[in-house]
Amino acid sequence: MSEDIFEDKNAASREAAKKVAELAAEKGGRAYYVGGCVRDELLGRHVNDTDIEVHGVSPQDLFDILSKAGEPLAYGESFGIYSLRGLDLDVAMPRKEKAVGRGHRDFEVSVDPFIGPEGAARRRDFTVNALMKDVLTGEILDFFGGLSDLKAGVLRHVNDESFAEDPLRVLRAAQFAARLGFKVAEQTVSLCRTIDITTLSSERVEGELKKALLDAPKPSVFFEVLRDMEKLSPWFEELAMTIGIEQDPVFHPEGDVWTHSLQVLDRAAEYRTQASDPYPFMLLALTHDLGKIVTTETIDGRIHAYEHETKGLPLVESFLSRFTTETRVIRYVMNMVPLHMKPNVVAYKRSALKTTNRMFDEACAPKDLIYIGLADRPVFAGSERFSGDSGFLFERLEAYEKTMAKPYVKGRDLIEAGIAPGPELGGYLEYAHKLRLAGIDRESALKQTLAMARKAENEEKRRRASRPGGGEDDGK
Repeated sequence: MSEDIFEDKNAASREAAKKVAELAAEKGGRAYYVGGCVRDELLGRHVNDTDIEVHGVSPQDLFDILSKAGEPLAYGESFGIYSLRGLDLDVAMPRKEKAVGRGHRDFEVSVDPFIGPEGAARRRDFTVNALMKDVLTGEILDFFGGLSDLKAGVLRHVNDESFAEDPLRVLRAAQFAARLGFKVAEQTVSLCRTIDITTLSSERVEGELKKALLDAPKPSVFFEVLRDMEKLSPWFEELAMTIGIEQDPVFHPEGDVWTHSLQVLDRAAEYRTQASDPYPFMLLALTHDLGKIVTTETIDGRIHAYEHETKGLPLVESFLSRFTTETRVIRYVMNMVPLHMKPNVVAYKRSALKTTNRMFDEACAPKDLIYIGLADRPVFAGSERFSGDSGFLFERLEAYEKTMAKPYVKGRDLIEAGIAPGPELGGYLEYAHKLRLAGIDRESALKQTLAMARKAENEEKRRRASRPGGGEDDGK
């Protein structure tokens, strides 16, 4: 094990942590690396956060120490939490927490510099997060068997009472299991089954969901753990409804919609860094088949889910709105879900250029549409019979992008050619856009659009003239 827990972190932050520890030692205190930074260093993972906890000094002494080490910033002063300006370093005092309500924020927190390392570690969630490392000596403090759990790949809660006081820890167990590839101890699973998570805020739920979707090698583990804990409801109710919904075994030998959705989610994780917007892309993968809840039926002995890609949109919207209000995210998913089947269909059929152009034009993220198609493709022996190759789709995407980069008919072109501004102008531009997607060059498209517009104008004049008392002066 390296002596330097932060060998891949900013050198200035590392030196500041040592400076704080040395100054604290002069006053009879000790500083420890705590939480995820100790766990991740021992696992050989990249250390994202540098957190130290300073014991045995008063709050005023700690502030004086931080002032000598840098410029202290208090973002949780009443809780004894500080940072140093310009450095990736968080500094905290040991504290005690007591639940005073049912919500995640309903805690009475008090700073206790002399509670001792074991007392401070006892309030943490899991044994692997309760490990501490002396900043100056490198000594590991392990009061609750965190090292053995780390070696075994097990998430085990530290304390029954304190763990159950914070319902967010149920979701944290699931996201840690997904991100670290750990198994949740059965006694922890059993405890989580007894914890009410309905009082959590949507922001806190989304925070844990994001970590699982964006950081876990297999995001499906997050939902499998919650299922085992019997905690899919209420936050992921629609996903729970996919359990047991059968699919046509010809196309889906993997099983029900739940199984398929989680397999697609894990395959989508392989493309998320290439997606234009990884978070909604992963939500798209998670929700793309919710429509099968309301459309699945057996006809002549075969299982079908006709129009599930559109009829399921109310379920998708309900799912998303439970924990996010981001318009960008909701619009992305609601736009892409109805299109998710098209890439594999057009690739299999080797559809015409205008068809693939229209498909990409409908999508708010055309390249992501290919990726979701790849994640959703059947994966079993002989499945290539049911989907085309990705090379075709990327070639057609390139063709679409070249088409969209060429000059095209605009509103001012029609007005300059004598078409009067008005409600009809939008229809003419829509027609010109269809010609553009069909590969018609600007000049030809302009001629065809003008011809269509003038034909429509002449027909309107004839209709007016055919009315009783009609003509240009009708109504005067």
